Amino acid sequence: MVFSWFRSKKKQALTPEGTIIYAVGDIHGRDDLLSELISIISQDAIENRHGKETILVFLGDYVDRGLGSKKVIDILLVLADEVNTKDAWSHILFLKGNHEEALLHFLEEPDFGDKWLTHGGTETLVSYGVDAPTDNRDANGWRETANALETAMGSTHLSFFNNLKSYTEIGDYTFVHAGLRPGKPIEQQSEQDLLWIRRDFLDSTARFDKKVVHGHTPKKKPFMDHRRIGIDTGAYITGVLTAVRLEDDKISFLQTGMDSSE
Repeated sequence: MVFSWFRSKKKQALTPEGTIIYAVGDIHGRDDLLSELISIISQDAIENRHGKETILVFLGDYVDRGLGSKKVIDILLVLADEVNTKDAWSHILFLKGNHEEALLHFLEEPDFGDKWLTHGGTETLVSYGVDAPTDNRDANGWRETANALETAMGSTHLSFFNNLKSYTEIGDYTFVHAGLRPGKPIEQQSEQDLLWIRRDFLDSTARFDKKVVHGHTPKKKPFMDHRRIGIDTGAYITGVLTAVRLEDDKISFLQTGMDSSE
């Protein structure tokens, strides 16, 4: 676990009074790392909440690339059922990533399957025990695969995917999967940008109304400046899953998959 604090004499973004927020980056089917990080977050929350409200935000990209995609959703559903029944967290919010959008796109338009599989969908199918067509040009085969996946997912998993939010705002922070289009207020942002944007968001120097906490663009280490906090550390490749902890004007990072000495 890596635990780094950042403070400044300049005006900092604030969480609502009496609130601690944990936001988790891209998981991509690494159920093992997710379980470990939840344990770290839970322990940290229990030790530090002191009567404060604790909010857990997941930034999307739960599936694809990793073979534990189904298990990740199972874990998240259990977490949702545990809200207010344990001492660790008060609220949990699940945001949509571009890979969740791709999965839903495939279920609606099975011909998208060949493209989805090249971006990690194969591992998601495997995790649900579903086979892809042997011929990627077989339209009937893709429809059968989509139907089989929908059946394997069941109503609970389907409801989870269909009810994901595109973004949320808490205190002086906006939480979103990919980022925001510069120059547009949050209510005018397109879902395409919220889930997919990269360079136009990352390279801009324009400030937003709130500091943006996002995933989507993997880096070896979490990133932070005056505009944004990026916490996608490429868990499915690096073995490092990252969360940011926000309390008042303090910002810290919790990580799993690394020795505490690193």
